[in-house]
Amino acid sequence: MSHKKMLQCSMGSVLLLLPWFGGLVLGEISKDFSQCFDFFYKETPPTGIPAEGYQPVCQRYQNQYRFATLYHRQHRSPLYSAYKLSPPDGKRPKQAWMYEPQLAFSRGSSEMQIFSTPVDQNVKESQAVKADYKNSGFTRGHLNPSLHHETEQDRRATFTLTNIVPQRARSNNGPWTVLEQEVLTKFKAFCNGTMHVITGVMPYESEPQWINNRVSVPEYMWSAYCCPSFRSDLPMSEQRFFPTYAAVGRNDPNSGEEFVPVNVTAKPSVRGYEVRRMSLEELEDILRQRLDMTITLFNGQCQ
Repeated sequence: MSHKKMLQCSMGSVLLLLPWFGGLVLGEISKDFSQCFDFFYKETPPTGIPAEGYQPVCQRYQNQYRFATLYHRQHRSPLYSAYKLSPPDGKRPKQAWMYEPQLAFSRGSSEMQIFSTPVDQNVKESQAVKADYKNSGFTRGHLNPSLHHETEQDRRATFTLTNIVPQRARSNNGPWTVLEQEVLTKFKAFCNGTMHVITGVMPYESEPQWINNRVSVPEYMWSAYCCPSFRSDLPMSEQRFFPTYAAVGRNDPNSGEEFVPVNVTAKPSVRGYEVRRMSLEELEDILRQRLDMTITLFNGQCQ
């Protein structure tokens, strides 16, 4: 199926997500991901997600595309970010947070900009701002983490609030960071070619949760990778991790345990924020149950 037909199918899906729904950094706003297909396996974005209500953003830095984000304006939060993993060649940069002018203004600049003071009202209405996170009890959680990128430019480009969701500190600085490091380790040890990663969120099933009455809070984080070319001599213990693998992490210690059980023997500092590793098929089944739609994250299941 062509990219165009796939996008048309997504746009024709029933709108089931609506209730939830330095240097210069450039972000390109369009009706699809046609300018940044490269960040998706076989240049195909996830299928089964309705396009209406969401804004595809091709994130570009210093005239190069860096990653892709599916953003929901009304809830001022991304559904997912997609990127190609590369081993970091440096530390996390000290980068000022940025916003996307084109989300705020119909003829806004294509260059993502550092927040100014005071923040324009159009910016506040169209996307999350730094003040939303102040004293919120949540950290700024990267979907596309800076330390999954080799160059400083790629790392800096992740510091846009269009790539951020409200994440509890004990998740962000605990089990979720462990998962991010684990994925990077597997990439460096066993992946011979490109590893495509998609990281996203699941909303609360009943009533939406908010910070500052403006930004949607996810109940769960999820992530999946696709590495179609990997070592032929994989140890037996690693074979289940290739070519795909996935995980779901808790962002609320009071959530149910149908997707991610609580480990009662875990340290109190991380208990309730567990991350459950699973197959890609298991993750897609959870997304199907939770969102009531059939979602395919990687074309042909990364085969």
